[in-house]
Amino acid sequence: PRELTPPSPLSFPSTVTSEQIEHLHRRFKQLSRDQLTIRKENFDSIPDLEFNPIRGKIVHAFFDKRNLRQESDGLADEINFEDFLTIMSYFRPIEMNMDEEQLDRFRKEKLKFLFHMYDSDHDGKITLQEYRNVVEELLSGNPHLEKESARSIADGAMMEAASICVGQMGPDQVYEGITFEDFLKMWQGIDIETKMHVRFLNMDTIAHCY
Repeated sequence: PRELTPPSPLSFPSTVTSEQIEHLHRRFKQLSRDQLTIRKENFDSIPDLEFNPIRGKIVHAFFDKRNLRQESDGLADEINFEDFLTIMSYFRPIEMNMDEEQLDRFRKEKLKFLFHMYDSDHDGKITLQEYRNVVEELLSGNPHLEKESARSIADGAMMEAASICVGQMGPDQVYEGITFEDFLKMWQGIDIETKMHVRFLNMDTIAHCY
């Protein structure tokens, strides 16, 4: 196979150093098996991801053209290293010198990525039931939580979402689903900036890992 060459740091956000790009490049080569692109099946070799309850959604997000900042909708068949860096940019930690406007944009980028994971049919909306299902899927990975308890928490999350989103509507309006604007309101006050992490990629150098 052709040799993969890391791009210049100038082609990636200034918050990422040459050392971090080289680290990501080594991980990319490991995942792609020294090929120029990664396909969905390459993620099958990641042990930490194998038992993740939302494994499919995570892999889907890496190939979602909306997250790749492309104009078109749908899924890419494969991603190159530049695409990989684009996806990883959503997991960058906060910089101390960011002003309020930069922090707001940074937060919205992360939440847009998360919104796309919930909005699997790409219609720009998440139904309350879809939201509930994702919450229950996430909780199903907790070995200390009974299924009934996970279901109750998911129900509560759905009802809370309904109170935030549906409560803004008039009595004659039909609720079609959670929009991104609704999603922002739901996550208001939650520290998403340090909660988005990529433990399965072991990217300690650019992400907060739990």
